[in-house]
Amino acid sequence: MHTLFRNSSLLRRAGAVAGLLALAAASSAQAAAIALPAKYHKQGHLVIASDATYAPMEFFAPDGKTIIGADVDIGRAIAAQLGVKAEFVNASFDSLVPALQSGKYDMSMSAMTVTKKREEVVDFVSYLSAGTSFYVKTQGGPAINSTADLCGRSVAVEKGTTQSDAASAQTPKCKAAGKPAVNVLVFPDQNGANLAIASGRAQVGMADSPVAAWIVKQSKGEFKLTGQPYDTAPYGVAVPKHSGLAKPVQQALERIIANGEYARILQKWGITQGGVSAPVINGATQ
Repeated sequence: MHTLFRNSSLLRRAGAVAGLLALAAASSAQAAAIALPAKYHKQGHLVIASDATYAPMEFFAPDGKTIIGADVDIGRAIAAQLGVKAEFVNASFDSLVPALQSGKYDMSMSAMTVTKKREEVVDFVSYLSAGTSFYVKTQGGPAINSTADLCGRSVAVEKGTTQSDAASAQTPKCKAAGKPAVNVLVFPDQNGANLAIASGRAQVGMADSPVAAWIVKQSKGEFKLTGQPYDTAPYGVAVPKHSGLAKPVQQALERIIANGEYARILQKWGITQGGVSAPVINGATQ
């Protein structure tokens, strides 16, 4: 009886080991299935540019040097699936697309809305959905329900953003309706726009919905959201045209969505409402 039990136990252990080896082999085969161009395998990392003034997507940690945020966590998870590391560097938002075109960076993750115009010069892999929100000072801030309410108002926006374009495009519509123009104040980064509202220089702020919500939360009652988000559109991981990165990045995203890591990152940063289930390449809606 004892000998039979030992043999049975050994068989079970052998079976368990064989099962683990099979799982490891399957996992290794899956990892090898993503064909990352040799250039990036050789360098061992992806240089990912981001404008670190757009919390909670990307911003500096208290040390003033380390870039953290939802985009950083997602970018690292993508890189890990591709078998390389992610190296995040700070750059102004309006410089990101030209820098990708010139080959300065391998990728950009910076809460960048996928637009048809941008798709002409870079490729995108969608990974989140966001709209535009308005925010104002809690005390005395105007009620803004749409861009039509911006006529005659001073609006603070970050340079190169879709919000900057939307605010500027409203002025001809205001004039056509016999209303005053929009006074668009454009700043190099989102921090500058926030300071303009806090100081009273601007009356209204515009930012992507998760960012605006974060700004309001961090203001400790100084700012509030007004109206509802509009123009929901995808954020995209931007990569240079003909780089061979779009498909591997899409596959890596599919994997972190499937294994639950993506959902954990969104939960960590309070942006679960923008989650996507199927990343696409170049899926501009505007």
